[in-house]
Amino acid sequence: MTSVLLRDDEFYMREALKEAHYAMSLDEVPVGAVIVCKDRIIARSHNLSQQLNDFTAHAEMQAFTAATNALGGKYLNDCTLYVTLEPCVMCAGACDWTQIGRVVFGAKDYKKGTSKIGVNLYHPKTKITSGVLGKECEELLKEFFKKKREV
Repeated sequence: MTSVLLRDDEFYMREALKEAHYAMSLDEVPVGAVIVCKDRIIARSHNLSQQLNDFTAHAEMQAFTAATNALGGKYLNDCTLYVTLEPCVMCAGACDWTQIGRVVFGAKDYKKGTSKIGVNLYHPKTKITSGVLGKECEELLKEFFKKKREV
């Protein structure tokens, strides 16, 4: 008998947090993302807006590109996006276009997050889970912006 190791949401959010820490080391807003398909990480990413001088280079957008390249198609129905910060309107729209099966996020984005606008921008079949390691994700963002204000 073989056993299948299924990892949980916290495991994958910790992987996304690793990406967020890397983003912070690059002086990027510390947001990280991973995309999982069949209990396997197929994409890892972090914010690259400063590095690429591109305001659309959010962690989610980078992850979608990597994941669709890994799968060889543009739909991510059987995948889960783990991201440390609630997606913005742009990224939620991209979630819709990819038809991603599930989105799991850590910290709420009280300024630009999708829940702020009160309209579901995700694909109708996409399931949303919020608050996974939310405190850790929020603390990393607070630390980053506190250091920015001190400079």
